[in-house]
Amino acid sequence: MNLQTLYKDEIRPKLQKEIGVKSVMAVPQITKVVLDMGIGEAAKTASVLEQVQAELAAITGQKGQVRPASRDISGFGIRRGQPVGLRVTLRGKYMWSFLEKLFKIVLPRIRDFRGVKTASFDKAGNYTLGITEHTIFPEIDLAKVSRGRGLGITIVTSAKSETQAKRLLEELGMPFEKGGK
Repeated sequence: MNLQTLYKDEIRPKLQKEIGVKSVMAVPQITKVVLDMGIGEAAKTASVLEQVQAELAAITGQKGQVRPASRDISGFGIRRGQPVGLRVTLRGKYMWSFLEKLFKIVLPRIRDFRGVKTASFDKAGNYTLGITEHTIFPEIDLAKVSRGRGLGITIVTSAKSETQAKRLLEELGMPFEKGGK
C-alpha cells in the first residue's frame, strides 16, 4: 500500500477522531513539498547549472526552476539576476512518491541517523528539513557527481498547529528522534 492510499484509508479517519473535526476536509493534510538547492558556483560555470538541474530532476521527477540572485553580493562575486539556486515544488503523485522514498529509503541511509528533530516546525505547521549531501538519494550516480550539495526540503501542511502537523507526519512515517527536541 502506497503512502497516499494509507493516508486516505487509515490515517485521515484516525486523525479526524483524534482532532475531533466533523468534516474530512478539515483534517490536516500535506499540500506540497518544496525542495531548494543552492548553486552559487553556477554563476561562474554554466555546466554546473545543467548538471545540478539534471540531478535534481532525477531525485524529484521534475525539472528545477532556476532562482536568480535578488541583489548584488560583492563578497561572493554575485550580480543581480545570476542563477544561485534551484527550486522544485511537488504536488500530487510526485509529492506522495517523494515522501515515501524520503521516509523509507533516504533518511534511514544517513550515517548515525537517530531521527529528525521536532524543533523544525514553524508556527503554521510546516516542517523544514536540511540534508547536507544530496548524494544519499538512490537516483544519484556518485561517479558523475562533482561534489555533494545541500538540499532543503519543506513539507507544507494544512495543519492549524505544530502538534497537528507533528501527528500527521508521525502517522505518515516520518522518523522523529526519540526523547524530545
